Amino acid sequence: MTTTPPATPPTTPSTTAPADPDVRRGRLRGAVDGIRTAELTTSQKLMVFVLSMSLFGLSNIILEIIPDPSIGPVDVSVSYMVFVPLTIAALFSPFWAALGAPLGEIVFTDLLMGDFSGLAEVEGYLQMFLAVYIAGSLIRNPRSRVQIAVGAIVVVLIDKILSAVVDLSKVWIGVEDAELVQGLPQSMLALEAIGLGVDVLMSGVLLGAIPAMWLIPSLHGRIEPLMGMRPRVPGEPIPGSAPRTPLFLAAALVLSVGSFGFAFLEAFDLSAGSWEPDFLDRFGNWFVLVSVAAIALVLVVAILLFRLSRSAATTDDR
Repeated sequence: MTTTPPATPPTTPSTTAPADPDVRRGRLRGAVDGIRTAELTTSQKLMVFVLSMSLFGLSNIILEIIPDPSIGPVDVSVSYMVFVPLTIAALFSPFWAALGAPLGEIVFTDLLMGDFSGLAEVEGYLQMFLAVYIAGSLIRNPRSRVQIAVGAIVVVLIDKILSAVVDLSKVWIGVEDAELVQGLPQSMLALEAIGLGVDVLMSGVLLGAIPAMWLIPSLHGRIEPLMGMRPRVPGEPIPGSAPRTPLFLAAALVLSVGSFGFAFLEAFDLSAGSWEPDFLDRFGNWFVLVSVAAIALVLVVAILLFRLSRSAATTDDR
C-alpha cells in the first residue's frame, strides 16, 4: 500500500513593502502620477529661471543697503546669500537656477543700480553659473543636511577660487598692482586666502549652509506641486543636473578660462558697454525701490504666463 504525500497548497505571490523610502530608484519615464512628470516643461523651466533671477537679485539689493562691517583691516562682508539660488537648484533644476541667479545680480543690482561694468560682467556670470550648477547637482537628497551644507560651501569655493586665480594672474602678469592691506601679511596669496576664509564663513556658512539646511527640507514636497512638479525623490536622476562626464569637465574648464578672458578686458580698459552713474550715491538708498519694482513686475508677468501656459496645456489634454 503506497501513501501519496499531501498536496501542498498553492502559493500566492506575496507583496513586500519597500524597506526604505530613500532607496535609489531608477529613471522615471513619462507621467508619474497621471498629471505631473519627472522632466520639466518649457514653462516650468522658464518659471524656475525667472524665480532664481528675481530672488537672487532681490537678495543682492538687500546686501547693497547693508553696510559692510570690518574687524581691523579685514572687511567682514557678505558677497551674496548663497541659500537663495541653492534652494531653487536643490528643489527644482540646478541648470535653470544657475542660469538665472547671476543674471539677476547683473540686471537688478548692477545695471539698475548704476554699477554695470559691461563685458567684464561676463566673468562673474560664468563663475557663478558654474558654482550654482555644480553645487546644486551635488544635492541628490533635498532632505540631507550634510549634502546641503556641502553644496553651500562648494558654491563659495568655486566662485571665489576662480576669482582669486584671476586676481593673482593680473598681478603676476603685471596688468594690475597688488592691493595690499596695512596690518596684514604683505603677500597677495595670503590676502586671497584670508578673503576666501571670510567668504566661506560669512556667505557659505552663515548665509548659506545654516539657512539652507532648514529651508530646503522644509519646502521639499510642499512648493513643487504649486508649479505642477513632483517633488524630487532621493536617488533619482536630477532634471537639469551637471553630467559627471569628461566632456562636462572640459566644458567647465573652457568656461573658466573664458571668464578669465573677460576679466582681463577690464584690466586693459576694454570693458565695452560699461555704465556707472552710481544712482545710490546720487539719489540715496530709496532708489533700490526701482529695482524692487522691476523684480515684482517680472515675477507678476512670469506667473501670469506660467498660469496661461498651464491652462492651455490642461485644455489641450481635455
